[in-house]
Amino acid sequence: QLQLVESGGGLVQPGGSLRLSCAASGFTLDYYAIGWFRQAPGKEREGVLCISSGGGSTNYRDSVKGRFTISRDNVKKAVYLQMNSLKPEDTAVYYCAAARICGAGLQADFGSWGQGTQVTVSS
Repeated sequence: QLQLVESGGGLVQPGGSLRLSCAASGFTLDYYAIGWFRQAPGKEREGVLCISSGGGSTNYRDSVKGRFTISRDNVKKAVYLQMNSLKPEDTAVYYCAAARICGAGLQADFGSWGQGTQVTVSS
């Protein structure tokens, strides 16, 4: 059974960095695209970044360009979201999910959602 587990969230000051991890089990990560999504309080969940099975990335959110990067390690069965220059508006629960391709980031195309990890950016 496909399972994804996020970790690495926490409280960080504005301008700080965090690296989130998405650990996969129950399937061969190599064949899947993995997307990172986030949901801020009172807002709908939105796509952030996605990495294809071949390692190419798709950015779903202009606000994170130049600050967030996505990478994968198929040997370790993990996908990472490196977040730099964090801003208070990045505060959200961050989720990872799997799909065949990144596409347009439609959440209906993604499955095996993790439980999420809280990121809070505050001074």
